Amino acid sequence: MNRQQFLQQQTRRHFFNQCGVGVGSMALSNLILNSAGADSPEAVPPETLRNPLAPKPTHFPARAKRVIYMFMAGGPSQLDMFEHKPILNQLNGQPIPASYLEGKRFAFMDSSHRTNLLGTRRSFQQHGESGAWVSDLLPHTARIVDELTFIRTCKTDLFNHAPAKLFMNTGTGQFGRPSLGSWLTYGLGSECEDLPGFVVLQSGPRGPRGGSILWGSGMLPTTYQGVPLRNQGEPILNLTTPESVSESQQIRVLDAVRQLNAKRLAETGDEEIATRINAYEMAYRMQTSAPELMDTSGESKETLDLYGIKDPKEASFARNCLLARRLIERGVRFVQLYHTNWDHHGGPTENLEEHLPSISREIDQSGAALVLDLQRRGLLDDTIVVWGGEFGRTPMGEVRESTGRNHHIDAFTMWFAGGGFKRGFSFGETDEFGFGPIDHSVHVRDIHATILHQLGLHHERLSIRSQGLDFRLTGVQPAKVVKEVLS
Repeated sequence: MNRQQFLQQQTRRHFFNQCGVGVGSMALSNLILNSAGADSPEAVPPETLRNPLAPKPTHFPARAKRVIYMFMAGGPSQLDMFEHKPILNQLNGQPIPASYLEGKRFAFMDSSHRTNLLGTRRSFQQHGESGAWVSDLLPHTARIVDELTFIRTCKTDLFNHAPAKLFMNTGTGQFGRPSLGSWLTYGLGSECEDLPGFVVLQSGPRGPRGGSILWGSGMLPTTYQGVPLRNQGEPILNLTTPESVSESQQIRVLDAVRQLNAKRLAETGDEEIATRINAYEMAYRMQTSAPELMDTSGESKETLDLYGIKDPKEASFARNCLLARRLIERGVRFVQLYHTNWDHHGGPTENLEEHLPSISREIDQSGAALVLDLQRRGLLDDTIVVWGGEFGRTPMGEVRESTGRNHHIDAFTMWFAGGGFKRGFSFGETDEFGFGPIDHSVHVRDIHATILHQLGLHHERLSIRSQGLDFRLTGVQPAKVVKEVLS
Protein backbone atom coordinates (compact mmCIF):
# COMPACT_ATOMS: atom_id res chain seq x y z
CA MET A 1 0.00 0.00 0.00
CA ASN A 2 1.43 3.40 -0.95
CA ARG A 3 0.93 6.74 0.84
CA GLN A 4 -2.00 7.80 -1.34
CA GLN A 5 -3.85 4.51 -0.83
CA PHE A 6 -3.26 4.68 2.89
CA LEU A 7 -4.58 8.23 3.11
CA GLN A 8 -7.67 7.27 1.13
CA GLN A 9 -8.27 4.35 3.46
CA GLN A 10 -7.85 6.52 6.55
CA THR A 11 -10.22 9.13 5.15
CA ARG A 12 -12.89 6.46 4.78
CA ARG A 13 -12.23 5.34 8.34
CA HIS A 14 -12.61 8.74 10.02
CA PHE A 15 -15.44 7.80 12.31
CA PHE A 16 -15.29 10.00 15.40
CA ASN A 17 -17.73 12.81 16.08
CA GLN A 18 -18.93 14.68 19.14
CA CYS A 19 -22.62 14.06 18.49
CA GLY A 20 -24.87 11.26 17.32
CA VAL A 21 -23.75 7.68 17.87
CA GLY A 22 -21.60 7.02 20.95
CA VAL A 23 -17.85 6.93 20.53
CA GLY A 24 -17.54 3.35 21.71
CA SER A 25 -20.12 2.02 19.25
CA MET A 26 -18.48 3.97 16.43
CA ALA A 27 -15.13 2.39 17.25
CA LEU A 28 -16.76 -1.03 17.39
CA SER A 29 -18.17 -0.45 13.90
CA ASN A 30 -14.65 0.34 12.76
CA LEU A 31 -13.31 -2.85 14.29
CA ILE A 32 -16.00 -4.87 12.53
CA LEU A 33 -15.01 -3.18 9.29
CA ASN A 34 -11.37 -4.16 9.84
CA SER A 35 -12.07 -7.76 10.83
CA ALA A 36 -14.32 -8.27 7.82
CA GLY A 37 -11.72 -6.78 5.53
CA ALA A 38 -14.32 -4.39 4.16
CA ASP A 39 -12.91 -1.54 2.15
CA SER A 40 -16.05 0.27 1.08
CA PRO A 41 -17.54 3.28 2.84
CA GLU A 42 -20.97 1.74 2.33
CA ALA A 43 -19.95 -1.03 4.75
CA VAL A 44 -19.96 1.45 7.63
CA PRO A 45 -22.88 3.54 8.94
CA PRO A 46 -22.56 7.10 7.56
CA GLU A 47 -22.18 8.66 11.00
CA THR A 48 -19.02 6.65 11.60
CA LEU A 49 -17.30 8.35 8.68
CA ARG A 50 -17.27 11.80 10.28
CA ASN A 51 -14.26 13.25 12.06
CA PRO A 52 -14.16 15.79 14.91
CA LEU A 53 -12.67 18.53 12.75
CA ALA A 54 -15.14 18.17 9.89
CA PRO A 55 -16.95 21.46 9.12
CA LYS A 56 -20.09 21.91 11.22
CA PRO A 57 -23.19 24.05 10.72
CA THR A 58 -23.37 27.47 12.36
CA HIS A 59 -26.16 28.68 14.64
CA PHE A 60 -27.07 31.36 12.10
CA PRO A 61 -25.54 32.73 8.86
CA ALA A 62 -21.91 33.76 9.42
CA ARG A 63 -20.09 36.82 8.14
CA ALA A 64 -16.65 35.26 8.62
CA LYS A 65 -15.09 31.81 8.27
CA ARG A 66 -11.77 32.12 10.06
CA VAL A 67 -9.65 34.22 12.43
CA ILE A 68 -6.06 35.47 12.52
CA TYR A 69 -5.22 36.83 15.98
CA MET A 70 -2.02 38.86 16.37
CA PHE A 71 -1.38 38.78 20.13
CA MET A 72 1.08 41.42 21.37
CA ALA A 73 2.18 39.70 24.58
CA GLY A 74 3.06 42.08 27.40
CA GLY A 75 0.58 44.91 26.96
CA PRO A 76 1.32 47.49 24.22
CA SER A 77 1.04 51.15 25.23
CA GLN A 78 -2.06 52.57 23.61
CA LEU A 79 -1.05 56.04 24.84
CA ASP A 80 2.09 55.97 22.71
CA MET A 81 0.50 54.32 19.69
CA PHE A 82 -3.21 55.09 19.25
CA GLU A 83 -4.50 57.47 21.94
CA HIS A 84 -3.78 61.15 21.22
CA LYS A 85 -4.06 62.99 24.57
CA PRO A 86 -2.77 66.62 24.38
CA ILE A 87 -3.82 67.41 27.97
CA LEU A 88 -1.85 64.42 29.25
CA ASN A 89 1.21 65.91 27.56
CA GLN A 90 0.49 69.38 28.97
CA LEU A 91 0.28 68.01 32.53
CA ASN A 92 3.29 65.74 32.17
CA GLY A 93 4.96 65.17 35.56
CA GLN A 94 2.03 66.36 37.64
CA PRO A 95 0.10 64.03 39.99
CA ILE A 96 -3.00 62.46 38.55
CA PRO A 97 -6.12 63.65 40.42
CA ALA A 98 -6.82 61.38 43.39
CA SER A 99 -10.36 60.73 42.19
CA TYR A 100 -8.98 58.64 39.33
CA LEU A 101 -7.23 56.25 41.73
CA GLU A 102 -9.99 55.53 44.24
CA GLY A 103 -10.63 51.80 44.44
CA LYS A 104 -8.02 51.01 41.80
CA ARG A 105 -5.24 48.44 42.04
CA PHE A 106 -2.05 48.25 39.98
CA ALA A 107 0.56 45.56 39.60
CA PHE A 108 3.62 47.61 40.65
CA MET A 109 2.32 50.88 42.07
CA ASP A 110 -0.28 52.11 44.54
CA SER A 111 -2.03 55.38 45.24
CA SER A 112 0.72 56.60 47.55
CA HIS A 113 3.60 56.85 45.07
CA ARG A 114 4.58 56.75 41.39
CA THR A 115 1.35 58.39 40.28
CA ASN A 116 2.64 61.32 38.25
CA LEU A 117 1.24 61.70 34.75
CA LEU A 118 3.48 60.75 31.85
CA GLY A 119 3.00 62.37 28.47
CA THR A 120 4.26 60.74 25.31
CA ARG A 121 7.33 61.63 23.27
CA ARG A 122 5.68 60.33 20.11
CA SER A 123 4.09 62.57 17.48
CA PHE A 124 0.49 61.84 16.46
CA GLN A 125 -1.35 62.55 13.23
CA GLN A 126 -4.77 61.75 11.84
CA HIS A 127 -4.79 59.41 8.86
CA GLY A 128 -7.09 58.30 6.08
CA GLU A 129 -10.63 59.42 5.41
CA SER A 130 -11.59 58.14 8.85
CA GLY A 131 -9.15 60.51 10.56
CA ALA A 132 -7.90 57.88 12.99
CA TRP A 133 -5.06 58.99 15.27
CA VAL A 134 -1.88 56.90 14.98
CA SER A 135 1.59 57.80 16.24
CA ASP A 136 4.85 57.83 14.31
CA LEU A 137 5.64 54.39 15.79
CA LEU A 138 3.30 52.76 13.26
CA PRO A 139 3.63 54.41 9.83
CA HIS A 140 2.46 51.30 7.94
CA THR A 141 -0.55 50.72 10.17
CA ALA A 142 -1.41 54.41 9.69
CA ARG A 143 -1.79 53.78 5.95
CA ILE A 144 -4.49 51.11 6.42
CA VAL A 145 -6.66 52.80 9.07
CA ASP A 146 -9.58 52.97 6.64
CA GLU A 147 -9.65 49.16 6.69
CA LEU A 148 -9.63 48.94 10.49
CA THR A 149 -12.06 49.08 13.39
CA PHE A 150 -10.48 50.53 16.54
CA ILE A 151 -12.03 49.74 19.90
CA ARG A 152 -10.41 52.23 22.28
CA THR A 153 -12.25 51.29 25.47
CA CYS A 154 -11.37 47.63 25.93
CA LYS A 155 -11.52 46.43 29.52
CA THR A 156 -10.27 43.33 31.32
CA ASP A 157 -10.30 42.07 34.92
CA LEU A 158 -6.75 40.93 35.69
CA PHE A 159 -3.62 43.06 35.87
CA ASN A 160 -0.75 40.55 35.97
CA HIS A 161 0.60 39.06 32.74
CA ALA A 162 -0.04 35.33 32.86
CA PRO A 163 -3.54 35.56 34.38
CA ALA A 164 -4.45 38.43 32.04
CA LYS A 165 -3.26 36.52 28.98
CA LEU A 166 -5.25 33.53 30.17
CA PHE A 167 -8.30 35.74 30.63
CA MET A 168 -7.97 37.26 27.16
CA ASN A 169 -7.62 33.83 25.59
CA THR A 170 -10.06 31.73 27.64
CA GLY A 171 -12.44 34.19 29.29
CA THR A 172 -11.21 33.32 32.79
CA GLY A 173 -8.06 33.52 34.87
CA GLN A 174 -8.49 29.90 35.99
CA PHE A 175 -6.50 27.06 34.49
CA GLY A 176 -8.21 24.32 32.54
CA ARG A 177 -10.63 26.25 30.34
CA PRO A 178 -10.71 26.09 26.53
CA SER A 179 -9.11 28.89 24.54
CA LEU A 180 -10.90 30.96 21.92
CA GLY A 181 -9.29 28.97 19.08
CA SER A 182 -10.35 25.70 20.71
CA TRP A 183 -13.95 26.88 21.08
CA LEU A 184 -14.03 27.90 17.42
CA THR A 185 -12.69 24.61 16.10
CA TYR A 186 -15.02 22.74 18.45
CA GLY A 187 -18.00 24.74 17.23
CA LEU A 188 -17.13 25.00 13.54
CA GLY A 189 -14.62 22.27 12.74
CA SER A 190 -12.00 23.02 10.10
CA GLU A 191 -11.89 23.16 6.32
CA CYS A 192 -8.42 21.60 6.22
CA GLU A 193 -7.74 17.84 6.41
CA ASP A 194 -3.94 18.00 6.28
CA LEU A 195 -3.22 20.59 8.98
CA PRO A 196 -4.62 21.24 12.46
CA GLY A 197 -7.68 23.45 12.74
CA PHE A 198 -5.94 25.72 15.28
CA VAL A 199 -2.30 26.71 14.74
CA VAL A 200 0.00 28.81 16.96
CA LEU A 201 3.05 30.74 15.68
CA GLN A 202 5.50 32.46 18.04
CA SER A 203 8.17 35.14 17.68
CA GLY A 204 10.13 37.45 19.94
CA PRO A 205 12.79 36.85 22.59
CA ARG A 206 10.79 34.21 24.49
CA GLY A 207 7.41 32.56 24.67
CA PRO A 208 4.41 34.31 26.26
CA ARG A 209 3.98 34.06 30.03
CA GLY A 210 1.49 31.30 30.65
CA GLY A 211 2.76 29.09 27.85
CA SER A 212 0.66 26.33 26.32
CA ILE A 213 -2.36 26.84 28.59
CA LEU A 214 -3.08 29.92 26.47
CA TRP A 215 -3.97 27.70 23.51
CA GLY A 216 -5.13 24.65 25.45
CA SER A 217 -8.45 22.90 24.96
CA GLY A 218 -9.43 22.64 28.64
CA MET A 219 -12.32 20.22 29.10
CA LEU A 220 -12.82 19.96 25.34
CA PRO A 221 -11.19 16.96 23.62
CA THR A 222 -7.53 17.72 22.90
CA THR A 223 -8.25 17.47 19.17
CA TYR A 224 -9.22 21.13 19.50
CA GLN A 225 -6.11 22.48 21.23
CA GLY A 226 -3.72 24.77 19.40
CA VAL A 227 -0.74 23.19 17.68
CA PRO A 228 2.46 25.30 17.76
CA LEU A 229 4.50 25.22 14.57
CA ARG A 230 8.22 25.98 14.83
CA ASN A 231 9.54 28.78 12.66
CA GLN A 232 12.82 27.06 11.85
CA GLY A 233 13.85 23.46 11.26
CA GLU A 234 11.13 20.84 11.48
CA PRO A 235 7.70 22.49 11.88
CA ILE A 236 6.96 19.90 14.58
CA LEU A 237 9.70 17.97 16.35
CA ASN A 238 10.02 14.31 15.37
CA LEU A 239 7.57 14.73 12.49
CA THR A 240 10.01 13.45 9.85
CA THR A 241 10.28 9.70 9.43
CA PRO A 242 13.78 8.39 10.29
CA GLU A 243 15.81 7.37 7.25
CA SER A 244 16.01 3.81 8.56
CA VAL A 245 12.21 3.40 8.37
CA SER A 246 10.65 2.78 4.97
CA GLU A 247 7.25 4.11 4.02
CA SER A 248 5.71 0.66 3.95
CA GLN A 249 7.05 -0.03 7.45
CA GLN A 250 5.63 3.22 8.70
CA ILE A 251 2.22 2.47 7.19
CA ARG A 252 2.14 -0.97 8.84
CA VAL A 253 3.02 0.54 12.22
CA LEU A 254 0.40 3.27 11.91
CA ASP A 255 -2.27 0.79 10.86
CA ALA A 256 -1.45 -1.52 13.77
CA VAL A 257 -1.45 1.38 16.26
CA ARG A 258 -4.78 2.59 14.92
CA GLN A 259 -6.37 -0.84 15.30
CA LEU A 260 -5.06 -1.21 18.86
CA ASN A 261 -6.31 2.25 19.79
CA ALA A 262 -9.68 1.53 18.21
CA LYS A 263 -10.00 -1.67 20.22
CA ARG A 264 -9.25 0.21 23.42
CA LEU A 265 -11.68 2.94 22.40
CA ALA A 266 -14.44 0.35 21.94
CA GLU A 267 -13.74 -1.01 25.42
CA THR A 268 -13.62 2.33 27.27
CA GLY A 269 -15.43 4.94 25.17
CA ASP A 270 -12.67 7.40 26.14
CA GLU A 271 -12.77 10.30 23.68
CA GLU A 272 -9.09 11.02 24.26
CA ILE A 273 -8.30 7.72 22.54
CA ALA A 274 -10.24 8.97 19.52
CA THR A 275 -8.12 12.11 19.72
CA ARG A 276 -4.98 9.95 19.78
CA ILE A 277 -6.08 8.09 16.65
CA ASN A 278 -6.81 11.37 14.91
CA ALA A 279 -3.41 12.75 16.00
CA TYR A 280 -1.52 9.81 14.47
CA GLU A 281 -3.34 10.18 11.18
CA MET A 282 -2.96 13.96 11.15
CA ALA A 283 0.78 13.65 11.88
CA TYR A 284 1.15 11.27 8.95
CA ARG A 285 -0.59 13.67 6.59
CA MET A 286 1.44 16.58 7.98
CA GLN A 287 4.69 14.90 6.94
CA THR A 288 3.81 16.22 3.51
CA SER A 289 1.61 19.26 4.24
CA ALA A 290 3.69 20.95 6.97
CA PRO A 291 7.00 21.21 5.04
CA GLU A 292 5.08 22.45 1.99
CA LEU A 293 3.39 25.09 4.13
CA MET A 294 6.65 26.32 5.65
CA ASP A 295 8.44 26.53 2.30
CA THR A 296 7.88 30.14 1.25
CA SER A 297 10.39 30.02 -1.61
CA GLY A 298 7.54 30.12 -4.12
CA GLU A 299 6.29 33.49 -2.88
CA SER A 300 7.04 36.40 -5.19
CA LYS A 301 9.63 39.04 -4.34
CA GLU A 302 6.83 41.60 -4.36
CA THR A 303 4.99 39.65 -1.64
CA LEU A 304 8.13 39.20 0.47
CA ASP A 305 8.88 42.92 0.14
CA LEU A 306 5.30 43.75 1.13
CA TYR A 307 5.77 41.92 4.43
CA GLY A 308 9.32 43.22 4.88
CA ILE A 309 10.84 39.73 4.71
CA LYS A 310 14.50 39.87 3.72
CA ASP A 311 15.33 36.20 4.29
CA PRO A 312 12.37 33.80 3.74
CA LYS A 313 14.00 31.24 6.03
CA GLU A 314 14.68 33.59 8.93
CA ALA A 315 12.32 33.33 11.90
CA SER A 316 10.39 36.58 12.46
CA PHE A 317 6.96 38.02 13.10
CA ALA A 318 6.90 39.05 9.44
CA ARG A 319 7.38 35.47 8.30
CA ASN A 320 4.68 34.34 10.71
CA CYS A 321 2.26 36.84 9.18
CA LEU A 322 2.95 35.36 5.76
CA LEU A 323 2.53 31.84 7.15
CA ALA A 324 -0.79 32.89 8.69
CA ARG A 325 -2.08 33.85 5.25
CA ARG A 326 -0.84 30.55 3.82
CA LEU A 327 -2.52 28.62 6.64
CA ILE A 328 -5.96 30.13 6.15
CA GLU A 329 -5.64 29.63 2.39
CA ARG A 330 -5.38 25.93 3.20
CA GLY A 331 -8.53 25.99 5.33
CA VAL A 332 -7.14 26.36 8.86
CA ARG A 333 -9.82 27.86 11.09
CA PHE A 334 -7.84 29.82 13.70
CA VAL A 335 -4.26 31.10 13.55
CA GLN A 336 -2.74 32.88 16.55
CA LEU A 337 0.53 34.80 16.36
CA TYR A 338 2.24 35.61 19.66
CA HIS A 339 4.93 38.28 19.65
CA THR A 340 6.89 39.23 22.78
CA ASN A 341 7.91 41.45 24.60
CA TRP A 342 5.68 44.52 25.07
CA ASP A 343 6.15 44.90 28.84
CA HIS A 344 7.65 48.40 28.89
CA HIS A 345 7.93 49.40 32.55
CA GLY A 346 11.22 51.22 32.08
CA GLY A 347 14.64 49.85 32.78
CA PRO A 348 17.68 48.70 30.80
CA THR A 349 15.78 46.27 28.54
CA GLU A 350 12.13 47.37 28.56
CA ASN A 351 11.57 51.10 28.14
CA LEU A 352 9.57 53.52 26.04
CA GLU A 353 12.56 55.42 24.65
CA GLU A 354 14.38 52.57 22.91
CA HIS A 355 12.51 49.29 23.11
CA LEU A 356 8.96 50.34 22.26
CA PRO A 357 10.11 51.84 18.92
CA SER A 358 12.17 48.73 18.22
CA ILE A 359 9.38 46.22 18.79
CA SER A 360 6.90 48.44 16.94
CA ARG A 361 9.12 48.24 13.86
CA GLU A 362 9.11 44.46 14.15
CA ILE A 363 5.32 44.23 13.77
CA ASP A 364 4.16 47.37 11.95
CA GLN A 365 4.91 46.63 8.29
CA SER A 366 4.07 42.94 8.40
CA GLY A 367 0.82 43.39 10.35
CA ALA A 368 -0.38 45.97 7.86
CA ALA A 369 0.85 43.80 4.96
CA LEU A 370 -1.23 40.87 6.20
CA VAL A 371 -4.40 42.96 5.96
CA LEU A 372 -3.46 44.23 2.48
CA ASP A 373 -2.47 40.77 1.25
CA LEU A 374 -5.73 39.23 2.46
CA GLN A 375 -7.66 42.04 0.82
CA ARG A 376 -6.03 41.69 -2.59
CA ARG A 377 -6.56 37.91 -2.53
CA GLY A 378 -10.25 38.23 -1.70
CA LEU A 379 -9.81 36.70 1.76
CA LEU A 380 -10.33 39.69 4.04
CA ASP A 381 -14.12 39.85 3.77
CA ASP A 382 -14.54 36.48 5.47
CA THR A 383 -11.43 36.56 7.69
CA ILE A 384 -11.37 38.39 11.03
CA VAL A 385 -7.96 39.90 11.82
CA VAL A 386 -7.41 40.87 15.46
CA TRP A 387 -4.56 42.93 16.95
CA GLY A 388 -4.05 43.54 20.67
CA GLY A 389 -2.50 42.46 23.96
CA GLU A 390 -3.74 41.32 27.36
CA PHE A 391 -4.16 44.88 28.70
CA GLY A 392 -2.85 48.41 28.12
CA ARG A 393 -0.57 50.84 29.97
CA THR A 394 -1.24 53.58 32.51
CA PRO A 395 -1.14 57.33 31.85
CA MET A 396 1.17 57.50 34.89
CA GLY A 397 4.87 56.80 34.55
CA GLU A 398 7.05 54.54 36.65
CA VAL A 399 10.11 55.78 38.54
CA ARG A 400 12.89 53.65 37.14
CA GLU A 401 16.21 54.32 35.45
CA SER A 402 14.35 54.94 32.18
CA THR A 403 10.75 55.67 31.21
CA GLY A 404 7.97 53.14 31.36
CA ARG A 405 4.29 52.64 32.11
CA ASN A 406 2.49 50.18 34.34
CA HIS A 407 -0.22 47.63 33.51
CA HIS A 408 -3.68 49.09 32.97
CA ILE A 409 -6.95 47.14 32.69
CA ASP A 410 -9.64 49.84 32.46
CA ALA A 411 -9.10 51.17 28.95
CA PHE A 412 -6.84 49.96 26.14
CA THR A 413 -6.95 49.73 22.36
CA MET A 414 -7.43 46.79 20.03
CA TRP A 415 -8.07 46.80 16.31
CA PHE A 416 -10.00 44.49 14.01
CA ALA A 417 -10.21 44.11 10.25
CA GLY A 418 -12.37 42.15 7.82
CA GLY A 419 -15.03 39.62 8.73
CA GLY A 420 -17.90 42.11 8.79
CA PHE A 421 -16.26 44.71 11.05
CA LYS A 422 -16.83 48.31 9.99
CA ARG A 423 -14.07 49.80 7.86
CA GLY A 424 -12.46 53.04 9.03
CA PHE A 425 -14.33 53.15 12.34
CA SER A 426 -13.35 54.03 15.90
CA PHE A 427 -15.51 53.02 18.85
CA GLY A 428 -15.39 54.30 22.42
CA GLU A 429 -13.75 57.35 23.93
CA THR A 430 -11.55 57.72 26.99
CA ASP A 431 -11.08 60.66 29.35
CA GLU A 432 -8.50 63.42 28.88
CA PHE A 433 -5.74 61.26 30.39
CA GLY A 434 -6.74 57.98 28.73
CA PHE A 435 -7.32 56.48 32.17
CA GLY A 436 -10.85 55.18 31.67
CA PRO A 437 -13.79 55.17 29.27
CA ILE A 438 -16.30 57.99 29.18
CA ASP A 439 -18.58 55.87 26.99
CA HIS A 440 -18.95 52.38 25.51
CA SER A 441 -16.73 50.25 27.73
CA VAL A 442 -16.09 46.94 25.93
CA HIS A 443 -15.21 44.01 28.16
CA VAL A 444 -13.15 41.00 27.04
CA ARG A 445 -16.33 38.91 27.24
CA ASP A 446 -17.99 41.32 24.78
CA ILE A 447 -15.05 40.94 22.40
CA HIS A 448 -15.34 37.14 22.57
CA ALA A 449 -19.12 37.27 22.03
CA THR A 450 -18.66 39.55 19.02
CA ILE A 451 -16.03 37.34 17.36
CA LEU A 452 -18.20 34.25 17.88
CA HIS A 453 -21.21 36.11 16.47
CA GLN A 454 -19.39 37.00 13.27
CA LEU A 455 -18.55 33.33 12.82
CA GLY A 456 -22.20 32.36 13.17
CA LEU A 457 -22.02 31.13 16.78
CA HIS A 458 -24.17 32.37 19.67
CA HIS A 459 -21.96 32.73 22.72
CA GLU A 460 -24.65 31.36 25.07
CA ARG A 461 -25.35 28.30 22.93
CA LEU A 462 -21.73 27.23 22.38
CA SER A 463 -21.08 25.22 25.54
CA ILE A 464 -19.91 21.89 26.90
CA ARG A 465 -21.04 20.02 30.00
CA SER A 466 -18.25 19.03 32.37
CA GLN A 467 -18.40 17.90 36.00
CA GLY A 468 -22.10 18.66 36.13
CA LEU A 469 -21.78 22.23 34.85
CA ASP A 470 -22.23 23.88 31.47
CA PHE A 471 -19.14 25.86 30.48
CA ARG A 472 -18.88 28.48 27.76
CA LEU A 473 -16.27 30.98 26.59
CA THR A 474 -18.11 34.03 27.92
CA GLY A 475 -18.91 32.44 31.29
CA VAL A 476 -21.92 33.34 33.40
CA GLN A 477 -21.31 37.10 33.63
CA PRO A 478 -23.20 39.36 31.20
CA ALA A 479 -21.69 39.56 27.72
CA LYS A 480 -22.97 41.34 24.65
CA VAL A 481 -22.27 41.44 20.96
CA VAL A 482 -20.89 44.91 20.16
CA LYS A 483 -23.16 45.49 17.16
CA GLU A 484 -22.02 49.11 16.79
CA VAL A 485 -18.68 47.95 15.33
CA LEU A 486 -20.27 45.59 12.78
CA SER A 487 -21.29 46.51 9.26
